[in-house]
Formats: sequence, C-alpha cells, structure tokens
Amino acid sequence: MFLLLYLVVLIDVKEFLLTEGSTVAALCPKGYFPCGNLTRCLPRAFHCDGANDCENGADEENCGDTSGWATIFGTVHGNANNVAFTQECFLNQYPQGCDCKAMELECVNAGLTSVPTISSNVTLLSLKKNRIHSLPGKVFIKYPELEKIFLQYNCIRHVSRRAFFGLYNLQILYLSHNCITSLRPGVFKDLHQLTWLILDDNPITRISQRLFTGLNSLFFLSMVNNYLEALPRQMCAHMPQLNWIDLEGNRIKYFTNSTFLLCESLTVLDLSSNMIMELPPHIFKDLKLLQKLSLSSNPLLYLHKNQFESLKQLQSLDLDRIEIPNINTQMFQHMKNLSHIYFKNFRYCSYAPHVRVCMPLTDGISSFEDLLANNILRIFVWVIAFITCFGNLFVIGMRSFIKAENTTHAMSIKILCCADCLMGVYLFFIGLFDMKYRGQYQKYALLWMESLQCRLMGFLAMLSTEVSVLLLTYLTVEKFLVIVFPFSNIRPGKWQTSVILICIWIMGFLIAVIPFWNEDYFGNFYGKNGVCFPLYDDQTEDFGSKGYSLGIFLGVNLLAFLIIVSAYITMFCSIQKTALQTSEVRNHIGREVAVANRFFFIVFSDAICWIPVFVIKILSLFRVEIPGTITSWIVIFFLPVNSALNPILYTLTTSFFKDKLKQWLHKPWRKVIFKTKKKSLSTSIVWTDDFSSLKLEVLNKINLGDSIVKPVS
Repeated sequence: MFLLLYLVVLIDVKEFLLTEGSTVAALCPKGYFPCGNLTRCLPRAFHCDGANDCENGADEENCGDTSGWATIFGTVHGNANNVAFTQECFLNQYPQGCDCKAMELECVNAGLTSVPTISSNVTLLSLKKNRIHSLPGKVFIKYPELEKIFLQYNCIRHVSRRAFFGLYNLQILYLSHNCITSLRPGVFKDLHQLTWLILDDNPITRISQRLFTGLNSLFFLSMVNNYLEALPRQMCAHMPQLNWIDLEGNRIKYFTNSTFLLCESLTVLDLSSNMIMELPPHIFKDLKLLQKLSLSSNPLLYLHKNQFESLKQLQSLDLDRIEIPNINTQMFQHMKNLSHIYFKNFRYCSYAPHVRVCMPLTDGISSFEDLLANNILRIFVWVIAFITCFGNLFVIGMRSFIKAENTTHAMSIKILCCADCLMGVYLFFIGLFDMKYRGQYQKYALLWMESLQCRLMGFLAMLSTEVSVLLLTYLTVEKFLVIVFPFSNIRPGKWQTSVILICIWIMGFLIAVIPFWNEDYFGNFYGKNGVCFPLYDDQTEDFGSKGYSLGIFLGVNLLAFLIIVSAYITMFCSIQKTALQTSEVRNHIGREVAVANRFFFIVFSDAICWIPVFVIKILSLFRVEIPGTITSWIVIFFLPVNSALNPILYTLTTSFFKDKLKQWLHKPWRKVIFKTKKKSLSTSIVWTDDFSSLKLEVLNKINLGDSIVKPVS
C-alpha cells in the first residue's frame, strides 16, 4: 500500500515538473535545452557533460537514465537477494548448517540434494548454491506461508508441473542459474500473488502462452540469457499486470503484431542482444504506458518510419549497435517525453534534436560538434600533413636535380615519394573539412560521410597506403636478391622496373576502387567514420565491407610486412657474414653498426605503422570491443608514419645523398675507385648510390691478392 501511494505521489510530481519544464523548453530553439526553470538555453552537448554550465547546475541534473522506476526498485536482481536476518528464529525445525532469523531460513551452500523438511510457518526460503537437481510435485505443499523462494545455482533440470502447488502467498520466485530446458504449461497456476519471476541463465528454448497461467499479479518477468527463439502469440494473455519484461541475450528472431497485444501495463521492455532482423510495423501499438525500450545489439536491417509512433510516454530508447539506413526526424518526433536515446553512431543524434541526452557523444574520431573531436588531432593532422608532403616533394625535387648512379633505384624512390605524398594530401583535406564543419558537424555528419568528397578522400588514402606497401615490398625484395645472391644477375633493368612500377600502381588502384563497383555488397565502404578510412573494427558492420577490409589489412599488408621483416633480417646476416670474409676488418665494425641501425629504423617504422592495425583487426575477429578513439589515433598518427619517414630513411640520411649535397654545396669530391696491387680474385663491399641500393659486387681478377683502396684524382 505504501509503495502504491509512493508511486502515485511520484507520478504527480513528475507530471508537474514535465508540465512546468515544457513551458520553459518551448522557448529554446531545437537542439537546445533550458537550465532548469531559468530562461537560459544551452546546446545539448553542454548537458550532462560533467561540467556545470548553468548558474544553478541544472544542466548536470537528472542525467541518469532511471526510466521504468529503476530508482524505486533498485537493482532488481540485487535487492531481492539481500536477505536481512535481524531477529530471533521462530522456526522449530530446520537442518543444521542453515541460518534462521524470524521466519526466514537461509541454507546457502549447505550441500542439500533436495528441499529440506522445515517448520510450516517459514516465509522465506533460500536454497542457493546447493545440489538440488529436481523439484518434484507438491514439494512445497507443507509451507503455505512462503512469500519468497530462492533456488539459484542448483543445476535444477526437472520441475514438476505441480512443484509449486499450494503456494498462494508466494510473491518472489528465483529459478535463475539452473539447468532448466523446459517448463510445462500450468506450472505456476497457483501463484496468484507472485510479483517477481526470475528465470535468468537457463537453457530454456521454448515457452508457451499457457506457461504463465495463474500469474495474475506478476509485475516483473526476467528471462535473461535463455535460449528462446520465439515468444508466444500473445505474451501477456495471462499476465495482465506485467510491468517489466527483460528478454536480453536470447535467440529471438521474429515477432508478430500481436506479441505484445495485451501488455497494456508494460513500462519496461528489454529485447537487447537477440537475433531480431525485423520488427512488425505495429508491434508496439498497444504499449501506451511504455517508458523504456531497449533494442540494442540486434541485427535489425530496417526500422519502419512510424515504428515508435504509439509510444507517447517513452522516456528511454536504446538503439545502440543498430545501423538505421532509413533514419529520419519523423521516426522520433512523436515521442515528446523522450529524455534519453542511445544510438550506434553519434551522427544519428541530429535526427532527435528534442532529446536532452543522446549517446554516444563521439565515435572516438568526431563529436557532435566537430569532425575531429580531439584538439591534439586537429593540430597534428596539419603538422603531419605538412611533414609528409614537404618531405616527399623535397626528395622528388632533389632526386630529379642530383643524378644518381643507380637510375632505376632513383626512379623507384621518386615513385614511392609520389605515393606517400598522397597521404599528406589526404590529411590536408581532412583538416580543411574539419575547419569547414567546426562547431556544427552534427548538421552535416551524415551528408559528409555519404558525400563524393569523403569517398574520394578514403580512396586517396587507401591508394597511397597500398601503393606504398607494395613499393616497399618490391624495393626490399630487390635489395634482398642483390645482397643475398650477389652472383646471380637478376637485378631488373630500367624497362623491367618501369613495368613493375606501373603494375604496382594498377594493383593499388584496383584495391582502392573495387568497393565502388558493388555498393549493395560493400555499402558505403569509405563513409563509416568522419576521416573516411575503412578500418572496420565494429562487429555489426556488414560482411562485405568488413571482409574486404580484413582481406586487405590482414592479408595483403600483413604478408608484405612479414616479407619485409624476414628479408631485412636475412640481408643483415648475409652482409655480416660477407664482411667477415674480407680483409677490411678495420671498417667492418663501423659498417656493420651503420647497416644495423638503418635496418632497425626501416623495420621499426613499418612496425609502428602496421602492428596497431594488425592488432585491431585480430581483436575484432575475436569480437573484442575496440574504442573508437583508437581508430582516430591510428589514422592520424600511425598510418602516415611510413609516408613521413620514407624520405628520411631512403634518401635524406643516406651517405650518397649527403656526399652529393656536400659536393653540390662546396667543391668537387674526389672519386674513390678500387685498384688492385696484384691481379687477383677477391671479394669486397662497394657502397654505391645509397643504402637502399647497397650491393655486393664481385671483382674478378686473374691472380689472388689483397685489395687496396686508393684515392685517385
């Protein structure tokens, strides 16, 4: 009675606050909300952000989602389990090892294999964590005053149809965490006063409408983490007072328009983490009092335009991890009382501007206000873009101006710089569009991600990435063959190199352009985030786009990375072995250190660029949740690493480039050639061009002898 009175008073207060608040809220423009009863309005982003922006602090009040009277009942699963024993025992008979206070008995983990014999005046019986595997008929018939029964963690397999016969006063029944596969119709028919029925974590595969016969007072029904594949034709036919249904974590696929036809008292409905692919258009038609609805983590393909039209009292709607391709403002505008809404993508919040709390606020890359949510990202996208473009353009210019001994290698390096420069162009454009949408990104988020500009930016980044990866692999293989197999004349000439480079660009172009060919299969491949780069770490993405992304990053790129690492390790060992066989022992240690350092930095730059990507893709295969923030740091910081460092590693720090630069800036440099004191057959290391064209030349002489290095004018 007291609880009912409290509910009535709370409803009246809430209605008063809603009426008064709506008057003030009407003065605020769309997307803005008042500071309590003040006339000042603030954008939604300022509400519930952890900072007091209103003078009265009202922007940080009522931020918690308490829809469905969660504050009154507390944690439903928890409060009912906390049995307080504060009085002396009034039970004459009960087993040893049990705790008794008043008329309540707790026999937890007491090794019981069946329901024990106890005094008939018991009102609460807790038999949790025992070894009771069966509940035979009339097992509780001697205890008509029972109000609460707790039978969790017993691995109960069989429940007789008459197991609860005669329990006319029972109010709470916990059967969760057992091994029940089925319940026979009519098993609860005597439980006319039952208000809470908890059947969580049981392998129940099917329930019938007649199963709930007799549950005229049932208020809360929880069947979380069962194996249900379908619901009865009319779920509430025998439960007219049902207020709360929790069916999270089942295998339910389909409903009919009549599933919740008689659930007129329902205020909370949780259908999250099921396998629902489609909702009938009028499934929620009779749920006039519904306050909280959760449909999150379902493979829903479509929501009808008027799906929620009848839910006038709804306060909380959870659509997290659901893609809504046909989303529009009309879909949510009928729910005037909606205060909390949860989406998969923050950009959907622009379609529910009248909702005060909309989550998520960001996807880790963009926010409701800005394309790049993080100030550090905003600054460094320009810094890294400048370094990448300037460094690569400088190398292209210098390589064109200074003639190299190895022209084919120089051509490959210039082509590599062209590919890497595209990454800088991509970052520049991301920075420009961030500035364009600064402070109002929510208005343009969906248009931007579906725009041709975003797709072209993604195409540009993918083209740069893949061509760079393939070129680095080719350069590595070329060096590998020359150094490890110095006697084989398999170094490609100018024409062969040109053909290989053209083929690499064609392959990179095809990899980047394929997602445009079939949008039904790939979807908007490049438009899933604000930076238009297809990492795809989300489990809910369609198979085509996610599978293609996995194939590129864990197929092509991972294979290329392993080839590069293996080749450099083999080359280093080969150079070390060859150097030890020559007579130039004095220079051996210094050269070995230089080679080791250069190898290390080339492999290290590849590693810091690609290992984070590989880790994310592997974790996504194991269905590990990846924070969106990580994606932004990878795209802005890690992926451009190779593009920014390649000019330094392959040109600017090489001895050839530094020597040529000194020669150009100061005076002619005396050439160093090799002459032999005696005609001989010897092997020596000749450093020509730069490190990237390091080669081992074999000087064939007639007679054996020592090599002498002599400077000649």
